[in-house]
Amino acid sequence: MFANIQAVIFDCDGTLVDSETLSIETLVAYGAEFGLRMEVEEAFTLFAGGQLENAVAEMERRIGESLPDDFIPTFRLRQADAFRTRPVAEVDGASELLTEVNLPYCLASNAPRKKISLNLELTRLERFFDEEQRFSADDRKIYKPHPDLFEQAARYLQTHAANCAVVEDSPFGIDAGLAAGMCVFVYAPHGPPRFSSPEQAERVHVIEHLSELEAFLCG
Repeated sequence: MFANIQAVIFDCDGTLVDSETLSIETLVAYGAEFGLRMEVEEAFTLFAGGQLENAVAEMERRIGESLPDDFIPTFRLRQADAFRTRPVAEVDGASELLTEVNLPYCLASNAPRKKISLNLELTRLERFFDEEQRFSADDRKIYKPHPDLFEQAARYLQTHAANCAVVEDSPFGIDAGLAAGMCVFVYAPHGPPRFSSPEQAERVHVIEHLSELEAFLCG
């Protein structure tokens, strides 16, 4: 299953950049201003790696009324401010892995391009990804768990999906990688990963540190 990897597709938030927790904290705090009662841990389980519009819809359901039309753009501004005031770090081992990987690679994220660029800039990982190597589901409005984003990335890498590895941390990304027919590595540094179904767990390779990928991607 993992023996013929010819290219690799990295997720960004939570996989290369340690930004998910701060993003969720910012979202929950902003939602609380409109009456949302939700713990960060629950929000992380529900929203991390997913589409922001879906998170907002769930927040509205819980609050019982619509959030302001400018909620998402205002959240994006608050999120960017949070990243600058509480510096975001790369995931431990990210730069070392990207330095050593000897396969074609790119990045594919549900996040908007501006957020991807900001995260890479703040963590000094932008040197590893030219603009053409960055794929955002926001461009076509087709988000993980749909496989479209990874299929785009595979075409760029000129590699058959079955020979592409995906490095992910969320159930949405795992589903997208499996739906695309790719080899999926799940980064889970803090315990068992979150799977959307028992079947997911049987079809992926779980790692606790990015250095574990070297045997597969840096041979």
